[in-house]
Amino acid sequence: MAEAKKQYITPETKAKLEQELQELIDHRPVVAAEINERREEGDLKENAGYDAAREMQDQEEARIKQISEILANSTTERSGIEEGVAHIGSVVHVYYNGDENDKETFLIGTRAAASDNKDLETYSEESPLGAAILGAREGDTCEYTAPSGKTLTVTIVSAAPYDSAKAATPRAAK
Repeated sequence: MAEAKKQYITPETKAKLEQELQELIDHRPVVAAEINERREEGDLKENAGYDAAREMQDQEEARIKQISEILANSTTERSGIEEGVAHIGSVVHVYYNGDENDKETFLIGTRAAASDNKDLETYSEESPLGAAILGAREGDTCEYTAPSGKTLTVTIVSAAPYDSAKAATPRAAK
């Protein structure tokens, strides 16, 4: 069976997910103790405290599974990401429909890749925009159909591997 392609996540996101995962794992004994304490209160059919503790356990276990899957299916490796080419893991600066004042900067990757930089949007490589510009070079203009059905053009101003220190600062256009 072919190995699934790993999705890019930023190093900051990976660290945040690993920390959350560890906190959830460390919290397991607390939840188990709460369940046992509530179980000792008597009839489980009418024990709201027991039900709430079990629900908390279910939610935390589901989140542990979700984070584990994200981490197992992602990478922070950026080999093959070329300066000046829009790749997964690139921060891309663009303008729309020939209007150099209609600019946007974003990271190409999954929502799980999103950085802590609130000014940096993340677009999936499978989104109409992400798919249209994947592999495009600085200066290229690409066309795509927005979810609204409208056809748009986007011109790549710059594309660079993600770097948390420079992610939202556009380079001068060449």
